[in-house]
Amino acid sequence: MTEKVTVIRNAAWIVAWDSQTSSHVYRRDGDVAFSNAGIVQVGGHYAGAAGQEIAGAGLMVMPGLVNIHCHSGDEPLAKGLFEDAGTPALWGNALYEFSALLDADTDAQAAAQTVMLGDLMRSGVTTMLDIAANHPRWISTMAQSGLRGYLAPGFRQAQWRVVDSHRLEFDWDDQAGKDRFKEALALVDAVSAHPSGRLHGVVAPAQIETCHPDLIAEAVDAARRRGVRITIHAAQTMAEHEELLRRHGRTAIQHLDAIGVLGPDLILGHCIFADHHSWTRQRTRNDIVRLAQTGTAVAHCPVTFARSGMTLETVGSYQREGVTIGIGTDSYPFNMLEEMRQALICARIAGRSFAEIDTHGIFNAATIGGAEALGRSDIGRLKVGAKADVVLIDVTTPGMQPVHDPLRNLLHCAADRAVKDVFVDGTAVVRNHVVAHLDYDGAVRELQDAQNRMLAKSGGGGTTFQKGARLTLDVKGMTE
Repeated sequence: MTEKVTVIRNAAWIVAWDSQTSSHVYRRDGDVAFSNAGIVQVGGHYAGAAGQEIAGAGLMVMPGLVNIHCHSGDEPLAKGLFEDAGTPALWGNALYEFSALLDADTDAQAAAQTVMLGDLMRSGVTTMLDIAANHPRWISTMAQSGLRGYLAPGFRQAQWRVVDSHRLEFDWDDQAGKDRFKEALALVDAVSAHPSGRLHGVVAPAQIETCHPDLIAEAVDAARRRGVRITIHAAQTMAEHEELLRRHGRTAIQHLDAIGVLGPDLILGHCIFADHHSWTRQRTRNDIVRLAQTGTAVAHCPVTFARSGMTLETVGSYQREGVTIGIGTDSYPFNMLEEMRQALICARIAGRSFAEIDTHGIFNAATIGGAEALGRSDIGRLKVGAKADVVLIDVTTPGMQPVHDPLRNLLHCAADRAVKDVFVDGTAVVRNHVVAHLDYDGAVRELQDAQNRMLAKSGGGGTTFQKGARLTLDVKGMTE
């Protein structure tokens, strides 16, 4: 059967892959041809048969973005609730005391996932890794979206508990964690066998401090026998960093190294508080060197942590050390281009230099960095034979004008407003800014209803303005 070829005819700009230099390069006024089987031509004039032609004047054609760390679950439901919340005694982080206060039902989880997927696609994402709890519509919604998806059902043996807003405790149930691990493995196998060919399972011990070392090692061994990726939250907060020092006398990276699980198939979520970070007590640089030596990947998600006043130090430094580093959106707003902008800004502030990293370095992290973390050489780049994961950017939109370097305009100014069409495996998943295969608007309405339901159930009174226009959150009565 002959594959129908789509041709972007005479595109104004093409972000092409140069195999000789292993880098993205600009090409001008050429054709990009692709089908469900992959990319057929990049640049020049395509003379073959075309089933569909799209006028490329006013368009930039670029590879789809690769998001290697995000959460559907309850995350989209937290909008407007916790942005100004934190626990001062836990370094201002809101994660432990506030993140578990909302508990989504099945309908809310499906709506949250739909909104997340729609937002990611409309910001140019074609591949994503979702770490969440399983729900009946998780796999089907992912498949329906048309995205290339890595699903990571999380499991852990301990739950966080904050005592008197100043002390982090852990409630352990080892057997429950092991039972969840078995369930997760079954789901990983089911996802990896999905007939679409676009879905993959990931083994995901949830957090380094909520799983015993033997369970982490067992999980990694099970993943490696299956040939699937592993991801775990590690070095994500100072509370975790201090807890691991108390328990083991080691940083997160040192702890994982001692267990024997570092490697090129492991993605560390966040990896902010390595031994070189200015907030830690170590003041050494051994962790980042070890990450590079072992090929262990890092998922950098700046927006969520910047909201709490913290950042990785820095994405540019990790790249220069040879660490595989990609970009993730973690929680809302699920906007990959805004996440990339924040990554660039945070790096320059933390590095105290405009030269800490440039726009194209961030673009590399969001494309080939993420692809490498997933073990893929066929995504994150426009080259003949790669997957037809293609994003069309409208360079005539005001935020893109005037055009000198369109990637700079996209990241610094226009962001998702300029994303016109998105293709995965040659099939449109976003057409003229509209999500093609999901009921996005219906999911947004359900999300509002779901947030109202959960606030009412928890006893949370929403938000109230107090004297001096200070906004505070009433979470009295909320339980995990």
